[in-house]
Amino acid sequence: MDQLGAMRAFVRVVQTGSFSATGRELNTSQTTISKKVAALEKKLGVKLLIRSSRDHALTAVGAEYYDKCVAILGELDEAESTARSEVASPQGVIRIAAPVAFGRLVLAPMIAEFFAAYPEIKVDLSLSDRHVDLISEGIDVAVRARKLEDSSLIARYLFDNPMMMLAAPEYLAKHGEPREPQDLRHHNCLVYSMAKTINQWQFHQGDTTVTVPVNGNFQSDNGDVLLEAALAGLGLVQMPAWMVAEHLTAGRLIRVMADYSAQSIPFNAIYPQNRYVPLKVRCFVDFLKQKITDNAIYQ
Repeated sequence: MDQLGAMRAFVRVVQTGSFSATGRELNTSQTTISKKVAALEKKLGVKLLIRSSRDHALTAVGAEYYDKCVAILGELDEAESTARSEVASPQGVIRIAAPVAFGRLVLAPMIAEFFAAYPEIKVDLSLSDRHVDLISEGIDVAVRARKLEDSSLIARYLFDNPMMMLAAPEYLAKHGEPREPQDLRHHNCLVYSMAKTINQWQFHQGDTTVTVPVNGNFQSDNGDVLLEAALAGLGLVQMPAWMVAEHLTAGRLIRVMADYSAQSIPFNAIYPQNRYVPLKVRCFVDFLKQKITDNAIYQ
């Protein structure tokens, strides 16, 4: 039995959630993948997966074995990559997760340049505003707007993400312009539902910090949706400069309460804390950091 091949098949079945999807990915059949996992279970003498007609789940032993397989295969891939790095370019598929707006406005425009620099790397980009589990979903690197909370991960700082208070001219003409945080009590505020405190907005002025309860008739877990609602004149919204620069320039949005700075959350590139960081991951994170450093909008 090809144990490494069986381990890779097992790991991808867990990550994709499907024997058939793994078969397609590895250019083989669902039956072949099932046989590989079954052979692995026979060799180990334990059940790794509980199968049903429509689904499967890890056993307790399977979950522990999965974590070890991910670490072992990651180190093996890195060892091979390091050995080749003197004579070859970084290569392989890099799986990246990022917020929807960041992927659309930041990553997508620079991806052609990344491919030009690293033609042997392929990118699988997954966009979602939820925070994915890197290990269980097979993500190599994620971009997140949050301080690192998991000690099993490494964070590479990219940039600060100060928020602006914004509204469309039509909204301000109808409801007036807030001058200070307390004025927000009388305004329709569009809130991001995935924030830790969705109805508490924090502002800073000098050494003073003010937290204000806000209310509104619309909330969403997606920044692009909130932006469109603000452009339609629905209410006030908090957005970072990189999302709204073109709308500010065109006058479609107006910044209000400029004397107050809203909360700033750092953007980081997050990846698993393995003994070796894959070369393709290092290349992508270094490239992303350099592009952001060179762009004044993130300063």
